[in-house]
Amino acid sequence: MTEKLQRILPKVQKPARYVGGEYNAVVKNKDEVEVRVAFCFPDLYELGMSNLGFRILYGVMNGMPGVWCERVFAPWGDMEQAMRDNEIPLFALESRDPVKDFDMIAFSLGYEMSYTNVLNMLLLAGVPLHAGEREGLRNIVFAGGTCAYNPEPLADFIDFFSLGEGEELTVEIVELYRKAKRENWSKHEFLLAVSRLEGIYVPSFYEHTYNPDGTIAAITPLYGAPETVTKRIIEDLDSAYYPAKTIIPNTEIVHDRTNLEVMRGCIRGCRFCQAGFCYRPVRKRSAKVLCEQAREALEDSGNHEITMSSLSTSDYRELEPLMDELLDYTIPKKINLSVPSLRADNFSRELMLKLQKVRKSGLTFAPEAGTQRLRDAINKNVTEEEILTTCATAFSGGWNNVKLYFMLGLPTETDEDVAGIAELVYKVIKTWRANAVNKKRGLRVHVSTAYFVPKPFTPFQWEKQDTPEEYTRKQKLLKSMMLSKSVEYNWHAPDLSRLEAVLARGDRRLCAVLEEAVRRGCRLDGWDEYFSYQTWLDVFADLGIDPDFYTTRGYGDDEIFPWQTISVGVRREFFRRERERAYQGLTTPDCRTQCSACGADRLLKEVDCDA
Repeated sequence: MTEKLQRILPKVQKPARYVGGEYNAVVKNKDEVEVRVAFCFPDLYELGMSNLGFRILYGVMNGMPGVWCERVFAPWGDMEQAMRDNEIPLFALESRDPVKDFDMIAFSLGYEMSYTNVLNMLLLAGVPLHAGEREGLRNIVFAGGTCAYNPEPLADFIDFFSLGEGEELTVEIVELYRKAKRENWSKHEFLLAVSRLEGIYVPSFYEHTYNPDGTIAAITPLYGAPETVTKRIIEDLDSAYYPAKTIIPNTEIVHDRTNLEVMRGCIRGCRFCQAGFCYRPVRKRSAKVLCEQAREALEDSGNHEITMSSLSTSDYRELEPLMDELLDYTIPKKINLSVPSLRADNFSRELMLKLQKVRKSGLTFAPEAGTQRLRDAINKNVTEEEILTTCATAFSGGWNNVKLYFMLGLPTETDEDVAGIAELVYKVIKTWRANAVNKKRGLRVHVSTAYFVPKPFTPFQWEKQDTPEEYTRKQKLLKSMMLSKSVEYNWHAPDLSRLEAVLARGDRRLCAVLEEAVRRGCRLDGWDEYFSYQTWLDVFADLGIDPDFYTTRGYGDDEIFPWQTISVGVRREFFRRERERAYQGLTTPDCRTQCSACGADRLLKEVDCDA
């Protein structure tokens, strides 16, 4: 295979994606390895190598004696065709061995539009597509990640799902597999044993039956499987693994920098945000540990940028002292410190002055909605006054570039709310005129709107999604109001977001849709160059499945969700109460102001919630 690779690599785009051999990549002696894991990221190398969770689990598994975890990424179209033409199966980067030679095949699921890549990678590897077709312990396929919280669209293809944070659970899974391999268990015996681990969902151990109207009638556990599978979390982040000694890519990646994870979870409770609820409860790393990790990672990697990673960085309690210590280290070495995920309600002048010590890039805020009524409905808990005050602070400090993110199609949205986006943008422009210290440079306001996608495990998981036609009408209405030359307006096309909503709230009947879509050439759907919406529509029509069933229909108040078996720790009653408050226009305080009894704190056994 090496000779074939050497022939084709000069003929494809970015061959460095496929060669491996990077600094800090883990290579082990096969004679000393008991369990081999092909760790698959179902998208391009540039995205997978930018994913902190992928790097963490790679390091965790390779830290286990007798276990070798190797990386596998989806090839770009030219490479895939060359592999097919030359009969090269999908291979792992470290050894270049075919994926089909591995004991376990793990997938990281972070985006619904990567599902076709999962299937295509299995087919490229020569691994049987359906879980029921794979016999014995060879090629056990499992998956985790945010999208695993609704595993049903992939239920036919994945042997089991790992729910929640994987630093501890992945070790337990691999150790159990090692025991099964030593003792020559059957696959069924292994699945029975792994289903007893907290946080493991085995789809074949649950029977789904349907009502005549297509809704789910019942989900019945089999073989003693638990009625509810609850996600796993890491309680003490200070002692959790951090990849300070990490792989240095051979080619440019999307986020070519050191990522410093300051906290997990979010105190805010925005009612549309799946991550904000799925990563509860809030836990943080101490500033002391973060500084140690930052220095070690920067010195080992030679990176010239480090970014703080979390869902809401400005809610980290020790942010300013942490920045002080990091700046003392980074400024003399000309290393850029980036602080994304800032909120408009706690962007202080002190924080601005600290940010000015490093490279001054544009500021990014996400008001999400144009009117206070709608911001209250989605529980954004930020006011127009706070947004404009924050902008005034930034403009007076020399900033002339602001990005504002909004959504269209939010529950209860009206045309007045759409117009409110334009009105807020023009108030930002007026604020710049009144506060800017350098007007010669001019102002750039980048406005972006996304198509609201209702997601599981949010208060809006029941909601209808706007039709593509209604979303497009609102987008055109807003565009007609954006007349200033200072404003650059970008929007998401509805096609991809509609399909994302189908897969996000889908059931097992979508397995057939995915399989047929892949058979007709769908893959790399997150990329404009490959996404074929018409192909998807043809597949839905030919299989007699209406995508509106999962989008514009909405879900009944007491309807059984496809993801009913899964728990992220937050009570369904809490989600229902939050939905009612949305329609009443009532906000819910953040977790530090007042505990709202969502239930996530029950996941903590020893460490208190940082909220």
